[in-house]
Amino acid sequence: MLGIKIICVGRLKEKFYADAAEEYLKRLRPYCKAEIEELAEAKRSANCSPADTEAALLREAEAIIAKIPKGARVFSMCVEGESMDSVAFSRLITSPDGGASKICFIIGGSDGLHESVKKLADKRISVSPMTFPHHLFRVMLLEQLYRAFKIAEGGTYHK
Repeated sequence: MLGIKIICVGRLKEKFYADAAEEYLKRLRPYCKAEIEELAEAKRSANCSPADTEAALLREAEAIIAKIPKGARVFSMCVEGESMDSVAFSRLITSPDGGASKICFIIGGSDGLHESVKKLADKRISVSPMTFPHHLFRVMLLEQLYRAFKIAEGGTYHK
């Protein structure tokens, strides 16, 4: 069974986001072994300089890289990534790719991802040029993963 790990910078605090994420994790169980790893956002001051932000992103990158499963295909979720529709996303997730049995998605915190994380990814993916809260985006990614599996099986969920 395909293993999917989602590494997220920041913790879900709002119950409605946590409930929605849990619902999609439950829906994903027949299709894959999905897990979420939450990492703490690096501390920043209220008026931090660009250099301080870069240093915080680097600390987050080190924590992210340490959690990426060996042999996994890695997808960095970032605005400058490739946009695709749900059908193309389904093909990307569900088609065999060199026998990889693990996929890892990376969602950055409020300042995004350090360039080093983006560079190590097999693919950069953008859902939209719009900005979304990273907590909401986690739920959106889980929904799209569920949709991807429903598309692949020819289910009625995707219309």
